[in-house]
Amino acid sequence: MQTEVLLDRFLDGLAPLAPLAVWAHGSLAGGDYQEGRSDLDLIAVLEGPPTPRTIWRLAKLHARLRTAPLADRLHCTYLTPDAVDDVDRRHLTWAHQQLFKRPVTPVTRRELHAFGRVLRGTAPAGLLPPVTDRELGEFVVSDQRDFWRPAVDDARLWTRDVWVDLGLITFARASVTAREGRLISKREALDLLPGLGAPVEVVEDIRRRRYEDAAPPTEEWAAYRAGLARDYLGPAIDALVASYA
Repeated sequence: MQTEVLLDRFLDGLAPLAPLAVWAHGSLAGGDYQEGRSDLDLIAVLEGPPTPRTIWRLAKLHARLRTAPLADRLHCTYLTPDAVDDVDRRHLTWAHQQLFKRPVTPVTRRELHAFGRVLRGTAPAGLLPPVTDRELGEFVVSDQRDFWRPAVDDARLWTRDVWVDLGLITFARASVTAREGRLISKREALDLLPGLGAPVEVVEDIRRRRYEDAAPPTEEWAAYRAGLARDYLGPAIDALVASYA
């Protein structure tokens, strides 16, 4: 399996930095992973704050993996013990073939505690503070309000598969988390979306592309699908925020 080969190469390359832990979250840990379609979402905990030399070594490691199968889908955020309890802190991250900084969200933190896969070292409970239901609920609602709702108004985005897929799936997952305080998989989100009023043809389009070898959408379908997705998500997000903000 190409995924395990890539993970082994990554972990071997990271070993000289002696990470305290390396964890998987997202689909890779939650049981809905689709090789070649899903991202490999990882967290590594380094012993101390990354120095310029550490950053150079991490960049070199990821550069060596660049041509490996699935390497473009390997994302890793690098935490340090002194900063794990700051949910707003932006941490060094490799994703989309570059290094930048981003926070480790309450959703990711809850995933790690609930079903994180330990690839090396200490389990998440030994290093990562827990996330309360209130913190989790407030985050998913604010994410819908502050990120996804403005994005719905940008028509240019929604002819792309990734925006349609993540937009609808993230909304369904946020709805369940806000209402029940639990996380669900992408597959569960797709099953729930028709009951939440989402256009069935769009949901089935997402399902085929995620779980089957579906052909790329035509320009006509992509434009029509974009309208359906935006017409649904705008009012749906507004209602969610009004109920739980």
